[in-house]
Amino acid sequence: MTTQILTKKVKIMQFVDPKNDLAFKKIFADETKKEILISLLNAILDFKGEDIIVDLNIINPYQAPKIPELKETILDIRAKDKSGTEFIVEMQKKDLGDFAKRSLYYTSKAYVSQLNRKGDYSKLNKVYFIGIVDFTMFESDDYISRHLILNKQTLKQDLKDFEFTFIELDKFDKDLKDLGTVLDKWIYFIKNATNLDMIPKEYESIEEFKEAFTIATQYNWNKKELEVYDYMRIKAWDEINALKTAERKGEARGMEKGMEKGMEKEKISIAKNLLDVLDDATISIKTGLDIQTIADMK
Repeated sequence: MTTQILTKKVKIMQFVDPKNDLAFKKIFADETKKEILISLLNAILDFKGEDIIVDLNIINPYQAPKIPELKETILDIRAKDKSGTEFIVEMQKKDLGDFAKRSLYYTSKAYVSQLNRKGDYSKLNKVYFIGIVDFTMFESDDYISRHLILNKQTLKQDLKDFEFTFIELDKFDKDLKDLGTVLDKWIYFIKNATNLDMIPKEYESIEEFKEAFTIATQYNWNKKELEVYDYMRIKAWDEINALKTAERKGEARGMEKGMEKGMEKEKISIAKNLLDVLDDATISIKTGLDIQTIADMK
């Protein structure tokens, strides 16, 4: 009797990096999969009860841009719920030093653009800004921070139309086994999906996550999308390498200038000790200082 051993083949998957601007928008701004963005927003903003978003309209849905048009392409995500409340989600990988101000600009611009020619301020709706960044912005150890406009004395939120939430990915260090909330799972997905080779069991029971992983699977992308994705990824690497090279050159120049300054101080110290022993011309020859510099020491 022959015993047949069956082995289950595990399908290896390759996921794009959700931190890539194009990938982020493809995953979270798909009009046919709005439940993914709704789940992300509810988790990040901690909406519960009547506040929970049940439906929304994606203002700028995903479309794969052409490489020559990337400079003119806005890759953030904007959406509105039925009440008119607007949500802006921005993924930022590089620290350009002005992200906080850009956040204020995007939010205020979205707020002002709601106003019609009649100037009916009562029609203005709340704007939430969500910034997911791959660098450190604030001193706090928490990976998520919420920013409101508060009364300095009472600490009440009297001005309620602007709210900002920032997620600093480099501060999120939870492992798969430690993911206790939907928010944890979303942040882990955004930070680590590209390093996985299958959908983790921790995600299999939630439909929105299975959809997100499916969209992030590279073999589901067409040739045009992959070309733009790779172009943006290489461009990001080039910019990082250029920055590191500039930093190294700056450090080298700083060390060189420091050494030159130290040698100059040493020459001057030697020259001062020789003033009563040798003539100016000889001191100049010995130290390399010009005669006028030596004369000025007397």
